[in-house]
Amino acid sequence: MDLPPLPLDGSAGRPLRTQLADGIRSAAVTGALRPGDRLPSTRALAADLGLSRTVCAAAYDQLLAEGWLAGRAGSGTFVVGVPGSSPTAARSAPGSRPATGRRHAGPPAPTLRAGMPCLSALDPSVWRRAWRVAADAPVERAADAEGLPAFRAAVVEHLLRHRGLPCDPALVLATAGSTAALSEIAALLPAGSVIAVENPGYAGGAAALRAAGHALVGVPVDADGLVVAEIPDGVGAVVVTPAHQYPMGSRLTAARRVQLVERARADGLLIIEDDYDGELRYDVAPLPLLAALGPDVVVHLGTASKMLTPGLGCGWLVAPPAVRAGLVERRDATRIRPAAAGQRVFTALAAHGDLARHLRRLRRELAARRSAVVATVRAAGRVPLGDAAGAHVVVEGPDERAGITAAAVRGLDLDGLARHHLTGPAPARQGLVLGYAGPEPAELTAALTVLADLL
Repeated sequence: MDLPPLPLDGSAGRPLRTQLADGIRSAAVTGALRPGDRLPSTRALAADLGLSRTVCAAAYDQLLAEGWLAGRAGSGTFVVGVPGSSPTAARSAPGSRPATGRRHAGPPAPTLRAGMPCLSALDPSVWRRAWRVAADAPVERAADAEGLPAFRAAVVEHLLRHRGLPCDPALVLATAGSTAALSEIAALLPAGSVIAVENPGYAGGAAALRAAGHALVGVPVDADGLVVAEIPDGVGAVVVTPAHQYPMGSRLTAARRVQLVERARADGLLIIEDDYDGELRYDVAPLPLLAALGPDVVVHLGTASKMLTPGLGCGWLVAPPAVRAGLVERRDATRIRPAAAGQRVFTALAAHGDLARHLRRLRRELAARRSAVVATVRAAGRVPLGDAAGAHVVVEGPDERAGITAAAVRGLDLDGLARHHLTGPAPARQGLVLGYAGPEPAELTAALTVLADLL
């Protein structure tokens, strides 16, 4: 990359090699240069600055010795960050986290946060082909408020084959993802409604409901999922992740699914079924969807974000006729439209059978990763929580903040359990939410080595 402006003064009485090294060092401290940035070769830098190559090489050698730079054979010279032993290490780049101590030697381990897609399981050639097929379609004159017919047909086939949900294409709507769909549904509910949510639960969904002006009441979850008996009277809707509860990882039992649907019919509740990780189960067949048990009271939400990538901005919902009609009417009034590009790519993947093959490959990959994470946790004498499904497990413990801080010192980004709770008088459960889909295989191995030490 090009270097930022470097103040060099031949008449300053200080060697130019020292001024150049000081300028690069200062750029690394302020964030103008960041870890991983590749610097110009000494020849290119000398030509650009009008200096001798010897001066530039001497400046690089000084910074290499101090630990600011690293050389890679055949690749060049790279910025590696602020050395922990430097007196300037306390100063961090704009927007960065404050230093909490010396970083572990060697390359930093990746994040183990949940909610990330497993891109390494996606065949690049299949991905490129789907985009080529999507690009062959004529340019739309206007976006479709309901979603492309071919996409909705692909969703119907996907739900039938992979989720066991037979549904009428006329009840399907394209969305921009589960959270976006939740926001749309929230806008249809009466102003100031009280909505029951899982506690702990998905913080992004709670924020979307609050943004629509609704009050939230937390309902506890246990090893059998949402405790339906704890849903208070007077709520207008309940949001639930029955396939793989986020973040605790349990699934809603068959008995509680029936109980929830019966409660919705008796009290006039709307159930919003977020099918989080619904396609990712590794032990037994999935239970019937709530939308299959109660199509008259359930809005089913699905997304391609975890199967493929959130970059598609592509999801779907299946809703009772009155709810669907209300959503379409609101889209017509506000001109809100789901983007067509992601729909076309998903349709192309489904049409050629590539989506089904990808899901099989994804399940194998994530099942193996889960086994590695669970083995690491158990070897440390801890108990992993969550069904054999999805892409994360939970490790409870009172040392959440200390664990996250210690991981950050080692270059490992972890998420805690406490932040997923609604605020209230009851103390939040503490622990770590460990996602294993995002890292590349080698990165995951490095991360688990750090995790084993921390646990």
